[in-house]
Formats: sequence, structure tokens, C-alpha cells
Amino acid sequence: MAEAGFFILYRVPYSDCTIGNHVYYARYVDWLERARNEFFRHVGVTFRSLTEQGIMFPVIACHVEYKGAARYDDEVRIEVAVGEAGKIKLAFDYRVVRVAGEKLIATAQTVHVCTDMREKPQRLPEALAKALGRHVATH
Repeated sequence: MAEAGFFILYRVPYSDCTIGNHVYYARYVDWLERARNEFFRHVGVTFRSLTEQGIMFPVIACHVEYKGAARYDDEVRIEVAVGEAGKIKLAFDYRVVRVAGEKLIATAQTVHVCTDMREKPQRLPEALAKALGRHVATH
């Protein structure tokens, strides 16, 4: 799972919550996307630069395990680590932690494949593979 090597902080807005004041389950997937985008920026690559090269990373699997509930106005830390950086496949591991009390809220993984814009599998660009390789999680 993700270790606190890279993370973003996020304050839960009211719009993410249900009437019962817990975060709607699907919102966590949005949070993973937000954290992954910032992680790519952190390693020096933006999704825009990749699409300009004709490369994209569609999600082929997503798994979230809910361990607790985040609520309106909670500050959460979304940790991201590279679980796998293969020739065409990438997996990211995540932990969502409520900052107050360091309470684990969720763990997750997304799996992606590198493709061209016609969705034909492609090898990861060498520079990206090298940048990501420095962030592979140690389990």
C-alpha cells in the first residue's frame, strides 16, 4: 500500500457528503484521480504533456476498501505510491487517512495501461518509466 512518500491534503466539502454526513463512496475515486494527477506533476510529467505525445493511461481496474468514514470538513491525506511500473501497465496504491487522529479511512488501487489515442497498447515512455521507477512502493 501507499506509504507517505507522496501525498496531497484535501478538505472534505459538503458537496462530497451524503445526507448522513459521510463521504459518498464514489467520491473516493475522484480523490484518487486528483492525487494521481498531482503525483504525475510531482515526477515532472503532466497528463497534458502525455496526451500531446499521443499517450494516455486508461484505468482498467479500480478497487477501494473502506475502513471508516470521512465526513464534512475532515482534512484527509491521500497517499500515492507506484505499486507496479511494467512495460505497459501501471498500478498505483493509495491510502486515505483522516489527519486528525491519523485514522485510516480507505485503501485503494488503480491499474492502468499505457495506450495511444486509438487505445492500442504502448510501452511506457522511457523517461516516464525511469521517473516512476524511483517511486515504486516497497511492500
